[in-house]
Amino acid sequence: MRAHGGTLAATEISKSHGGDVVLDRVSLVVPPRARIGVVGPNGAGKTTLLRALAGLVAPSRGAATLEGRPIAALAQAERARSIAYVPQGGTVAWPIPVQSVVALGRLPHGERPDALTPAGREAVTAALAAVGMEAFAARDATSLSGGERARVLLARALATEAPILLADEPVAALDPRWQLLALERLRARAHAGASIVVVMHDLSLAARFADVVVLLDRGCVVAEGQPRETLDAARLAEVFGIEARVAERDGLVTIEPVRAIAAPP
Repeated sequence: MRAHGGTLAATEISKSHGGDVVLDRVSLVVPPRARIGVVGPNGAGKTTLLRALAGLVAPSRGAATLEGRPIAALAQAERARSIAYVPQGGTVAWPIPVQSVVALGRLPHGERPDALTPAGREAVTAALAAVGMEAFAARDATSLSGGERARVLLARALATEAPILLADEPVAALDPRWQLLALERLRARAHAGASIVVVMHDLSLAARFADVVVLLDRGCVVAEGQPRETLDAARLAEVFGIEARVAERDGLVTIEPVRAIAAPP
């Protein structure tokens, strides 16, 4: 992995689908070594924002840039080497070995799963180890559980060694232990120089992982800042329609939803 891939940014991005505004003039700066959590209710625009940052969605207005260069102008291979993307609820369609699925992360480097360079083999081995799937390397990927497949798809992104990783609900299908372990792996990647942006619904996990939390609602950025500042009880009531207990201990913010209240207008 390169030391860092520069600053990724969304500037005044708007996007509509069928006349409905999904994103409304959203701006976000992702510097090197950032750990950013994007949260918000269903339909807030989180996935669309992540896909726009990955160059997979063309904004109606505004632009996503990498070091000032429009992502849309980057060659596909250069973009794939620079930005790894883990989709929400990703699937494995073909009955191929787990190791081959992870090795697909080397395609942007011109390597095929059956013709990896020494560096590619090292990256694939390290990615499998990072998600605890070494023992499954030869297993048919379609035979895995949902959580195991999620770990394999995360490993595929890690094997790319891109300096920017965008992940949409990467731990939603994982058991509690692997939720924590996967976030630790992503945190370690950030410490090594990468920029990590994750979309999450679990507010406590988002607060635990992120240096900065971005709260979206109805396509707009409602708040952005440190977890304790962004995810306060009043804002959770306003945006999510929940009464929640927010506490901080030993530097960790925990959020316990207590009950649903009147839905936000």
